[in-house]
Amino acid sequence: MHAGEEAASSWPRRETRPVSVGTVQIGGGAPVSIQTMTKTDTRDVAATLTQVRSAAAAGAEIVRIAVPSLDAVDAFAQIAADAPVPIVADVHFDYRIAVECARAGAAKLRVNPGNIGDDARLAAVIEAATDAGIPIRVGVNSGSLEKDLLSPEGRATAEGLAESAVRTVARMNRLGFEDLVVAIKAAEVPLTIAANREFARRSDLPLHIGITEAGFGRAAAVKSAAGLAILLADGIGDTLRISMTDPPEDEVEVGLLLLRSLDLRSGPWLTSCPTCGRCKVDLSAIAREVAGRLRELDAPLVVAVMGCEVNGPGEARQAHVGLAAGRGRAVIFARGEQLRTVPIECAVDELMAEARRVAQELQ
Repeated sequence: MHAGEEAASSWPRRETRPVSVGTVQIGGGAPVSIQTMTKTDTRDVAATLTQVRSAAAAGAEIVRIAVPSLDAVDAFAQIAADAPVPIVADVHFDYRIAVECARAGAAKLRVNPGNIGDDARLAAVIEAATDAGIPIRVGVNSGSLEKDLLSPEGRATAEGLAESAVRTVARMNRLGFEDLVVAIKAAEVPLTIAANREFARRSDLPLHIGITEAGFGRAAAVKSAAGLAILLADGIGDTLRISMTDPPEDEVEVGLLLLRSLDLRSGPWLTSCPTCGRCKVDLSAIAREVAGRLRELDAPLVVAVMGCEVNGPGEARQAHVGLAAGRGRAVIFARGEQLRTVPIECAVDELMAEARRVAQELQ
């Protein structure tokens, strides 16, 4: 994205049906939304609400909460009532939990076709969702795929995962329910990509995408981005979660950065040079400080932090504003043009003042 341009993705979006999760629309041309999941014991209302609010403050638009037992439903109801974003009930095995969560204020139910039970149990879940006016997400995972859809070697395949989703959707349609979102996830990136492509070829239902059990930290971020960027470039994916063994707000941050990288979401973006022997300052510290302070802005602003005052402005010509650091000083520039030279200890403050000014022009 160049200076002065709005974020406008060139990726074709797959046409899907719209589904409403509380105030958030999934599919139907709506922007790709970001989800996360709480990591606390759901029965601890205070701790879980704290995580929900932190995730929402970081940019999460939907938060999913595990409800592992019937004795967690009362806590779920309190959380759903007080949460600043729609709350999804994540239910496995016991259909009665899904029924009670629908009655307790869930904005959506997540059920697993591999363990939710027979048609009578599924019909009870559908009746509860219909009465509550909420959608259901069909969540297919490679680790709980129906046995008859596994390969002869006992492994999940892309065709089997897609077929599980198609089969469950057809089953729910027969029971009179069509307000559906589908998720097909595996820990393997190629398998996840192939399975989602296959389902997208066979259905117009909106897809929630993610790489399950991706790990933690940088490895999880890279693995998730490797898979999800390919799907998003295909136009596949209406909502996403970055699954990490890290706090929910870390998942949200990676998701936001992924969408901004693909111009699927606008917002401030920091570009910085990798540094070389010409760099005479601790550019990493400067860049980290700028990145933290950019969170206060919501404009589609590109900010550059460069380590060479000779070539920096020219190399970052696409940025709205930036700084190029030298020994004891920094050049502040806008759209490649030098504005002024300031002491290095004032550089971040000067840069942010310029960033706020340009941000107001862009809004």
